[in-house]
Amino acid sequence: MGWLAGVLILFFGLMASIALHELGHFSFAKLFKVRTTQFMVGFGPTLWSRHKGETEYGVKWIPLGGYIRMIGMLPPRKGDKPGAVRQISTGPWQGLIESARGAALEEVRPGDEKRVFYAKPWWQKLLIMFGGPAMNLLLAVIFFGILIMGLGTYVSKPVISQVSDCIIPASQAANVEGCPANATPTPARQAGLQAGDRVVSFNGTRIEDYEQLQLLIRDSANKSVPMTIERDGSTRRVTVPIAQNKLASLDDPDEVVTVGFLGITPTRELERQGPGAVAAHMVDLTGRTVEALINMPQKMVGVWEAAFGGEERDPNGPVGVVGVSRFGGQIAASDDLTGQEKVSYFVMLLGSLNLAVGLFNLVPLLPLDGGHIAGALLEAIKKFFARVFRRPDPGYVDVAKALPVTYAMAIVLIVMGGLLIYADLVNPIRLM
Repeated sequence: MGWLAGVLILFFGLMASIALHELGHFSFAKLFKVRTTQFMVGFGPTLWSRHKGETEYGVKWIPLGGYIRMIGMLPPRKGDKPGAVRQISTGPWQGLIESARGAALEEVRPGDEKRVFYAKPWWQKLLIMFGGPAMNLLLAVIFFGILIMGLGTYVSKPVISQVSDCIIPASQAANVEGCPANATPTPARQAGLQAGDRVVSFNGTRIEDYEQLQLLIRDSANKSVPMTIERDGSTRRVTVPIAQNKLASLDDPDEVVTVGFLGITPTRELERQGPGAVAAHMVDLTGRTVEALINMPQKMVGVWEAAFGGEERDPNGPVGVVGVSRFGGQIAASDDLTGQEKVSYFVMLLGSLNLAVGLFNLVPLLPLDGGHIAGALLEAIKKFFARVFRRPDPGYVDVAKALPVTYAMAIVLIVMGGLLIYADLVNPIRLM
């Protein structure tokens, strides 16, 4: 039951995030008086719906996204009367464009000329389309604010919780129990450091936090370094011969680097932090999420190999809605986590998901929100140059011309979503 409860918590949390994403679009569409006929969570056949005013609100059977339906998303061709449908032109792509344009314009009723999306000023179109991703980004900040400022996060302190006995490369540590024969004792063991010692200074630098100490240690390979420690209320000075070892890079965990090594494990304490920590965390996580999105095609190759070749899933790779929900089950069913730790995990995952959804939708390709945002910005640029050079107003940007790219992108997204669902079922990522 605990596993199922965790699955449902994350599933409905994700669905609520999708609904709020669409609410971001919907709010600005209503504000700028764009006629909006549908507000839906999910795709496919309708599970439930009701009409209120001119809008149908509902839930679809396939929980892989959501949408709002605004009239006039595709404009008429320049020179056509509003609402007029021109005969399909020759050529496969042109025929496809005009067919979709005609279907969109059939929704435009007499009197809707000022309520169609394409006729709105560029800045209103930009705000309508940015409203969805902005809602997800705001939710991410709220979730991480709750986590960091309310619940607290574990912070590594410059207090030793454990001293390693011998030097073992990181690549071998998982496969070795105890110390191999003739293994070299760690510098910490040689210097007599003990659990509970607080590092006060390292090579003359006062230590404020563990991250600072870690960087100093890694930069001191093959050096004898004076340290000041605090033990049982008194301070002691020791000289530690920092060794050299192969460890995972702090910037890229998949990369192994040769750095200085002391052989200590820091104490981790639960600590509430201020708004500055939230801002710093959001900046760092946003950078890593953008990098992950850039590497998405390469990561999907790994997902394919894991799904059909039996390779191990990359724990830092992409997951679908099924995989996310399974994370919830793993967290809820874990016997190694306290209740507060489980809540923190759920909040962290919901924050990370909203950040990823918000940033992904800003990719400047249709049918993603970023494609419409790019169209609005292009319209603004064209209008600006027209004013500067005293040329006629160029009018709206015809996004319908990008429909071939839109359909290709939609197919890619469907294939990626299907692959992730299959991989999450047959070879899921396990958090613990």
